[in-house]
Amino acid sequence: MRTTTKCRPHSMLATVLTLATSVATAWLSANAAFAVERPNVLFIAVDDLRPELTSFGADNMVTPNFDRLAKSGVRFHRAYCMVPTCGASRASLMTGIRPAKDRFITFTARADKDAPGVTTLNTHFKNHGYRTISLGKVFHNPADNKSGWSEPPTRPNAKPYITEQSLAATVKDNKGRSRGPSWENGGDVPDDTYTDGIIANQAIDRLRELASHPDQPFFFAVGFTKPHLPFVAPGAYFEKYPVSEVRLPKNYFPPKAAPQGAVHNSGELRSYSDIPKTGVLSEAKARQLIRGYHAATSYTDAHIGRLLDAFDELGLSKNTIIVLWGDHGWNLGEHTMWCKHSCFETSLNAPLVFVTPDSMKLRTGAATSSLVEFIDIYPTLCELAGLPLPKHLDGESLVPILKDPTTSIKDQAISRFKDGDTIRTDQYRYTIYRDKDGQVTGHMLYDHQKDPGENANVADDANYAEVVKTLADQLRSNMGKPSSLLKKGEVSKKD
Repeated sequence: MRTTTKCRPHSMLATVLTLATSVATAWLSANAAFAVERPNVLFIAVDDLRPELTSFGADNMVTPNFDRLAKSGVRFHRAYCMVPTCGASRASLMTGIRPAKDRFITFTARADKDAPGVTTLNTHFKNHGYRTISLGKVFHNPADNKSGWSEPPTRPNAKPYITEQSLAATVKDNKGRSRGPSWENGGDVPDDTYTDGIIANQAIDRLRELASHPDQPFFFAVGFTKPHLPFVAPGAYFEKYPVSEVRLPKNYFPPKAAPQGAVHNSGELRSYSDIPKTGVLSEAKARQLIRGYHAATSYTDAHIGRLLDAFDELGLSKNTIIVLWGDHGWNLGEHTMWCKHSCFETSLNAPLVFVTPDSMKLRTGAATSSLVEFIDIYPTLCELAGLPLPKHLDGESLVPILKDPTTSIKDQAISRFKDGDTIRTDQYRYTIYRDKDGQVTGHMLYDHQKDPGENANVADDANYAEVVKTLADQLRSNMGKPSSLLKKGEVSKKD
């Protein structure tokens, strides 16, 4: 005869409580472990940085810290911004969506105004338990997506000029704004006399504080302001580039047969007090500007080095992803242009570097020529951090390239600026210009196998007729859709 044993009430309760405690302990342990294991992100933006760095193939630069970082990860030699102007480029990158004729247009563009309701990169990380911090220039407008940061963004600013010569050359423009010279050699002054030295000081302090809380993953965005105009730096950085060694670009002339409006008047530069309002700059002034840009680049390089030193000393490399990006390219006299604001390669190509912890077992010290777009940064960081992908994203994860730099994930990079839409493929760059009614007013095609400097527009050459047709169709099919068609659903593609 089978004997049935009845559980006494207090024994059953004890069993339930023990089981619940075990489950809760396991849940807390798993989540605590997850919090520790989730990678941090150090997100470094550099304003107006063109890929004229030693690690990207330049033979005339002193950039040991950009190069040190590039050699620690994967550097993307053909990474393209979506819009070659600060606010629009950053808004597109931080939302992961393409620009359009009614979205991300000018340097004042804001993600929260042009794409309301879209979850930005920083907000997405904050929503998934990250402490998100913005120091320096990340969004163009510090108030853009302010709620996506765990604390109010900070942006220190030093005086733009310090020498008597510069202050004496500062004038008022027709709007009453002070306009100083385009460059300044600060002489024998401390590095934190200028803004990027101050940003580095504060960034190092924040890294120390973040490292003291290893259970809280962080997304720390640090935005350096140089080599943006004016080109200011202590004298030691100018000394790295003797005037006698400064070279003009080989194409210091307009491209042949370029459509009207393709080559601009460098309006941003013209606002400085030492620059004539019109005309091609003299070779002497051009060399002065190139030297100033290079000095400002090396100045920021030094402070990125200080940041990386602190990063290594704190042991953060074991569990932190580093992304370094320039918000767009920059013209240093190519086609007689300065600044950005064009649909040429020099305005659109910018440095991009990903460095991942050893535990992820991805490539280090590698370069890739795969075509990538800045809208690919958002989904890449999501995949690396194990976060779900919002449905609105237009880009693709770069993780396959981080595993194998010979891999390609797309056949084109598409950008735009004002009335021009442009597509870059492996061999060509093709651009279409339209008026406000959508009618084509001009186009240009450059064959990069034969003409990497984009010096001769062959869009109307009969030999390229089929190429033009194919690229025009490809551009039309893949360019950004108007905001009315923007996907805003936040249901993830990946749980």
